[in-house]
Amino acid sequence: MGRETAEFDREFVADTFGKPKGAALERWQRAKRKPGRPRQGAGVKVISVSVEKGLLRRCDALAKRMGVSRAALISHGLQEVLAAKGRAGSARGNSHAADGKV
Repeated sequence: MGRETAEFDREFVADTFGKPKGAALERWQRAKRKPGRPRQGAGVKVISVSVEKGLLRRCDALAKRMGVSRAALISHGLQEVLAAKGRAGSARGNSHAADGKV
């Protein structure tokens, strides 16, 4: 067994290895990458939105009770509003956008 493992008794044996190629290189690069956030749908866009402080407190409290993040609660709310508008049709269009009502 000594003969089979003799090459590993030397220092810096890793320096004798070549660079990975092909699939091994891709696996190595993927392993080195930071994990990042999981992709959702077509990806996520970070935005800045102004929200009244009281509404934000209520939002945060509900998100905490539901065990979800603020972003998840807001995303869910947007999906519900968009779905409701889709069911009602676009007869009203954008008429409430200027006054802040949805």
